[in-house]
Amino acid sequence: MIKTKIKKSEIKEGKAKSFTLGDEKIVISNVSGEYFAVSDVCSHDDGELVSGECDLVENCQIVCPRHGARFDVKTGKATRMPAIAPIATFKVNVVGDEIEVEAT
Repeated sequence: MIKTKIKKSEIKEGKAKSFTLGDEKIVISNVSGEYFAVSDVCSHDDGELVSGECDLVENCQIVCPRHGARFDVKTGKATRMPAIAPIATFKVNVVGDEIEVEAT
């Protein structure tokens, strides 16, 4: 298991930001002060979902920049075609002003 700590101030409300955790590329999102982590790999074409930082759409979704697939950052569920498979989610703990994310 790999753990990383990121400052809450790095991820503004309504935004998603990409990070590398070991060999895993992840996206951490801030949905109304709640933090979620998902894989930064589109289940449709294995491409990167977020390059740097992006806005969340419809409150809790990220949009694949290539084909417009959408994913719910809370559950990893694909919410718009062409993606139909979900993306991985990761455990997030908030401790003080830091976000801890665990990946295997």
